Amino acid sequence: MKKISLIATTLLLLVFSACRDDESIIENKEEKEEEIIDLTDYSDWDDATHSKSAELNYDVVFNQNEVLRFDITIDNDDWSDMQTNLASVLSSSGGRPGESIDFDDPMFVPCSFKFNDTEWYHVGIRYKGNSSLKSAYQSGIKKLSFKLDFDEFEDDYPAIKNQRFYGFKQLNLKNNFLDPSLLREKVGADLFRQFGLASSETAFCVVYVDYGSGPQYFGVYTLVEEVDDSVIKSQFADGSGNLYKPDGDAASFARGSYNTSEMELKTNEDSANYSDVNALYNIINSSERTSDAETWKSNLESVLNVDGFLKYLAANNIIQNWDTYGNMTHNYYLYNNSENNKLTWIPWDNNEAFQEGKRYSTLSLSMSEVSSSWPLIKYIIAQPEYEAIYEGYLQQFIDEVFIPSEMISTYSSYYDLIKEYVYAEGSAYSFLSSDSQFDSAVEKLKTHVQTRNNLVESYLNE
Repeated sequence: MKKISLIATTLLLLVFSACRDDESIIENKEEKEEEIIDLTDYSDWDDATHSKSAELNYDVVFNQNEVLRFDITIDNDDWSDMQTNLASVLSSSGGRPGESIDFDDPMFVPCSFKFNDTEWYHVGIRYKGNSSLKSAYQSGIKKLSFKLDFDEFEDDYPAIKNQRFYGFKQLNLKNNFLDPSLLREKVGADLFRQFGLASSETAFCVVYVDYGSGPQYFGVYTLVEEVDDSVIKSQFADGSGNLYKPDGDAASFARGSYNTSEMELKTNEDSANYSDVNALYNIINSSERTSDAETWKSNLESVLNVDGFLKYLAANNIIQNWDTYGNMTHNYYLYNNSENNKLTWIPWDNNEAFQEGKRYSTLSLSMSEVSSSWPLIKYIIAQPEYEAIYEGYLQQFIDEVFIPSEMISTYSSYYDLIKEYVYAEGSAYSFLSSDSQFDSAVEKLKTHVQTRNNLVESYLNE
């Protein structure tokens, strides 16, 4: 009986072992199926164009004298996944036009990215935007904005570890939504920079996307530098400080609005120290503002680059950029400059500037209508010393930067540069109803600069 029992036990062990082996085979098979087999030919890879060690090449990437051409190839299955994912994230969103909409970023998929007959490999591409993304999508226009991340898929494809595009890790392809001139995004960013403010570099480009049926012309885009990638590295000391992109009620800094979840930290996420924006919130709303103004101003200037903020307000109000602080709780960054440990204002998103607000009124030059819901304007401009500095910057901006003759020349030059590419946009890939709409919009910009100059002169001479 013992011998029979031993044989039975042995058979059971053999069966159990065989089952375990089968399970291992199945698991290994599944792992192999999930494993990405990389058969890519990386022959275009060159350290000067692809590696992390490459210097930021602004002359090539943000060439001001040409319309760049980008060719993007996306696997048809990945393209389908992008569309399904976009429909899903937008279907669950809400919000009124012009306001931030709460939804997750759309998914990244890999693509082949070509420029000047050179390929960048497995580049991450996703849709980007907020209300503009939803509005354009719902209107049936396929010319949507994209974000590019050149090493998004480095874990799947180790050969592209730290891949860069002439030194740049991320870039934005903005579709110039609600801008029939297609110039505002670029001109706005350029003017801020010319006035000595931190702002993204820009360039004009055309985009072709092949998702299975050959290259499709997606139209004229504005290539915009990513703030948390290269702006803080190239325009500040070292880019090591906290960078925030506030979005939501907390972005107003109004009393009772402070919320770290709405102070999106774009750098130093692991340490997540919000003491700098918390200090700004506490100081701007401090009772010392009325009881001891000098102490309040001193404390405020210790955490915020107030002079830079006043300079930004002057430029922003003159060009009439309504879709930002003072009307909307989004479209700016705050960077803690390691050189002085002060938060610096960085403007973002200019496609709806250079016109009277379509959804909300643009701020007047005096900003007297601004309520305490926007304390960074209301409380700062109420100080006579700061108001005088602001008015000095109004004059400086029209004297040195927003000069009618120079702006008209710039508008004409850009019009000539992109005209043929704008006219070539197909109806499904354009926000324009006709070529003449583009022509007319550029002419309105030329009129706008003189009108705004006249208004500033009148305001300052009252």
